[in-house]
Amino acid sequence: MSDTQTRLWTPEGFRDDEWSHAEDAAALAGNGRFILPLQAFLKLDPAVREAARERLGVLVQSGESLDALADLLGQLSLVALAFPAFNDGRSFSKAELLRRRGFAGAVRATGQVLVDQLSHMLRVGFDEFEISNPVLLRRLEQGIVGGLGVYYQPTAQDAAKGPSYSWRRLPAA
Repeated sequence: MSDTQTRLWTPEGFRDDEWSHAEDAAALAGNGRFILPLQAFLKLDPAVREAARERLGVLVQSGESLDALADLLGQLSLVALAFPAFNDGRSFSKAELLRRRGFAGAVRATGQVLVDQLSHMLRVGFDEFEISNPVLLRRLEQGIVGGLGVYYQPTAQDAAKGPSYSWRRLPAA
């Protein structure tokens, strides 16, 4: 295994991460911006959530439902969605649901973010990525995002229609 550090990447390039992962609300006593696990976020007093909205994010594991956040999205600046394994794609659906529900804050991918998934993650609404995979880090440092030029599935980010895909699916109304 590599000792590669995790770096934050956005479509604009690598940048310093102003967010820290915390286990519980005790972190809010300090300065900075914190990503809390879903259950810790839900246990917060509503007044505390409201007062800390600009410095509060939530981490949703792949097996957790977004339903608990449905009425609380306005109290969040960031939602981090976990990819615990390369073959667990449930967070792809969650990102797309967040964008369709009008969440305008940052949607971050964390965990197993891999080379062949990045372009798809961008299309479903992710805009921040915690990258630790050495191959992906190297490619992004070289400015190579990858991906396919033509898509047929609907997503949160519309793609230009390709000339050979007249049967392209459209999102349901």
